Amino acid sequence: MFLRTLLDRYIFTELLSPFSLSLGALCFVMLTRELLRLVELLVSKGVGIVAVLQVFAHLMPSFLVLTLPIAGIIASITAFGRLSFDKELVAMQAAGLSLMRLARPVILFALLVFGLTLWLAQWGQPWSSTNLKKVALNLLRDQLVLALERGTFNEPIPNMMIYVPDGAPKQATTGIFVSDERNPDNPRIIVAQQYEVLIDTANNQVALRLQEGVIHSRPNQADQYEQVAFTSYDLKLSLNQSGYSATEERPSYEAIVAQLSQSQWRDPTALRRLMEYYKDLAFPTASLVFCLLGVPVGIVSKRSGSMGGFAVGVVVVVVYYMLNVACEFLVTTAVLQPFAGAWLPNGIFALTTVVWFYIMSRR
Repeated sequence: MFLRTLLDRYIFTELLSPFSLSLGALCFVMLTRELLRLVELLVSKGVGIVAVLQVFAHLMPSFLVLTLPIAGIIASITAFGRLSFDKELVAMQAAGLSLMRLARPVILFALLVFGLTLWLAQWGQPWSSTNLKKVALNLLRDQLVLALERGTFNEPIPNMMIYVPDGAPKQATTGIFVSDERNPDNPRIIVAQQYEVLIDTANNQVALRLQEGVIHSRPNQADQYEQVAFTSYDLKLSLNQSGYSATEERPSYEAIVAQLSQSQWRDPTALRRLMEYYKDLAFPTASLVFCLLGVPVGIVSKRSGSMGGFAVGVVVVVVYYMLNVACEFLVTTAVLQPFAGAWLPNGIFALTTVVWFYIMSRR
């Protein structure tokens, strides 16, 4: 229906190239910080490439939710900026086509971006967050197994060193040395005869079950020394200590409302969390507004070129982000309701889009 004519398909095609390029560039920028940790996993920790790719795949939904709206406005700004600069837009309007008629492919494009962003925000992110915990737990287990390599000192997590004595390849493993300094006030040296790696998915923990060993520690008094013998001891490694843990699960909507009711709607943390729930729909809707706003912005900034369109799109997003920060401050200080704080930036940008469309249509 929307792409019945050659003109519609032409404008829609003009949107795809800058959208793909900007989406790829933005995702790469978002992944830069994580790439360092992924490379460390691959090179320093010895984790397999498949596990690293799994982490990469589970991180993508969170990145796409942020980058899709930005790529959408950059695409519409760049496409209509080029059409305006090459006078193609003037020719189309001279043929009697209104700006709203020319924006029909952009509306379809905006709906597609909105639908994909909404799906990722509502279902993709929760799925990836849940599965990322499992992947991170398996990575921690793999790091621990690799740390048990014979004849070398390894650090599976920060402040813990493990050493397994070297021996013949077919000889059974005997003996393990662990230096545990995760608690600076109570550093421990653990020596055991046997060990076994366990995984506890319910509590997001990996454990090293040590058998027939001794724990050496020094209490707060400098002149004291403590030695505890054990038959079996579980040395637990929490997922949060590994540096590769997933995001913390937020409480349910009902729990947040109950917390606010107890505090008479004055708890800033609960107000912020409730605002985040409303943003689950507000932010994908922003992608719809961004794509349409890019049409008049692209016409005005027609001489900026492709890189200029990228820069203008980023500036628009920065302004939107600043509005969100201001609204969040007003929400946490109980000046603004969480629902209003989540949707006010969208309302301002939607009104700006309508006014700007009207001005460009009158020219």
